Amino acid sequence: MVNVLKVFTAENSELANPDKKEKNPEDETIRSNWYGVRHTQILLLFMLTNLAYGMRVNLSVAIVAMTDNSTNPNYDFPVYEWHDKSIILSSFFMGYIIPQVVAGQLAKKYGPKWFLLVTMAVGSLFSILIPTFARFGSWGVILCRIIQGFCQGFIFPSTHNLLGKWAPICERSRLGTFVFAGCSLGVVVSMILSGWISGSWLGWPTVFYLYGCLGLVWTLFWLILSSNSPAEHSRISDEEREYIESSLGNQANISETPTPWKKIFTSVPFWAILITHCAQNWGYFILLTELPTYMGHVLNFDIKSNGILSALPYLITWFLSFIFSSVADYLINRGITTIGGARKISNSIGLYSPAICLILLAFLSHGEETTALAVTLLVVGVGLNSGHMAGYQVNHIDLSPTHAGTLMGITNCMANICSLMGPLFVQYIVTDEKNLDQWKIVFSTSAAIFIIGGSTFILLGSGERQIWDSPPSVPNRRKSSTNSTR
Repeated sequence: MVNVLKVFTAENSELANPDKKEKNPEDETIRSNWYGVRHTQILLLFMLTNLAYGMRVNLSVAIVAMTDNSTNPNYDFPVYEWHDKSIILSSFFMGYIIPQVVAGQLAKKYGPKWFLLVTMAVGSLFSILIPTFARFGSWGVILCRIIQGFCQGFIFPSTHNLLGKWAPICERSRLGTFVFAGCSLGVVVSMILSGWISGSWLGWPTVFYLYGCLGLVWTLFWLILSSNSPAEHSRISDEEREYIESSLGNQANISETPTPWKKIFTSVPFWAILITHCAQNWGYFILLTELPTYMGHVLNFDIKSNGILSALPYLITWFLSFIFSSVADYLINRGITTIGGARKISNSIGLYSPAICLILLAFLSHGEETTALAVTLLVVGVGLNSGHMAGYQVNHIDLSPTHAGTLMGITNCMANICSLMGPLFVQYIVTDEKNLDQWKIVFSTSAAIFIIGGSTFILLGSGERQIWDSPPSVPNRRKSSTNSTR
């Protein structure tokens, strides 16, 4: 994994100092030290999103074995008759949306390190408790998932806060995308592992024990190696700290900078991110939580192959995300397009592609001869959705490095209301999980929402650092950044 990080963070001295034609000795030092402290922070955040999304989606696969004794008939594991599966799956978001905005403010004021450590530890503990609480009924699992969701509500606001302090401008697309690509890889690993474990002698309870223990191990590494900022890190070199701070500007007093709430909520580019984020989450989480059910009941895959095939689109997503982010940084750093232009190109690919694939899937007549085509459409649609990571996903930091965590908290809160509504919408529409016509309604609706989000970002989005960001000290920026157009 470190080799992958090396490939997508290596840079030349021209990108580190785009306004200077002469080589700077400091740049040569930074370039020779291809792996620095900032990369350790990014790697830890990557593992965080990886494990967090693994915990988030493992229930989507394991619940098949938890409620159907035919999936693992050779072993005596508990099986429950629950008729509220969509509510169980969506309960995570009931807790997730609560702390978002507050988490962004707390991360800015006090630093995100301890919030991430405590919330990940608590969320991991309740992953371990799920098999025990399941004995009391579906409400026990719902309670555990709500608490897990609440804890994970701190992750993205805190992550954006850290990226705003650790990721130099010319590396922002790559470093940010590498962190968020952990989500896709987490889905891949979790779906494959959860499917295999649930159908094996280990049984579905092991799925939750495994992720809970891995989460606790992560908290130990985070405690030892992480820091709220380069200025606070005790082992960072002076050269690397100066390199990061010269790119981002002096951020020593960010915690004391008041949040311009009125200007944020009257900012058109901010609303573009908000609407796009909501559209992305609706479509993405319907696919994420309901894809195993669709694969099992419509395409007739058993739980082991279901886990593998459900994970395949997210493996493609993980791989393509690096390509999109590298291309975006190349376009920006070479002056081929503005920051806003690069974000819109990536975002359009990310939202229009799954919309097209879902429309085709909705009007596809299913049968044995078309199953392969249906799987291909799902793989292509979800895979190309990775473009959004170099689109709106990092655009919060473009608009306001100072308040990036707060912006992410606001948009992630609203977007995850859509994540909560999506599975409930599926439960309302899909009364018969084998009824293809009902799934067509789900896919068509999701496609329309993707299109609305992508179009909004094209029309209203921006890559400019907003005047209301009011950082303590604004660094010299490239012409391509200041002239970014909406």
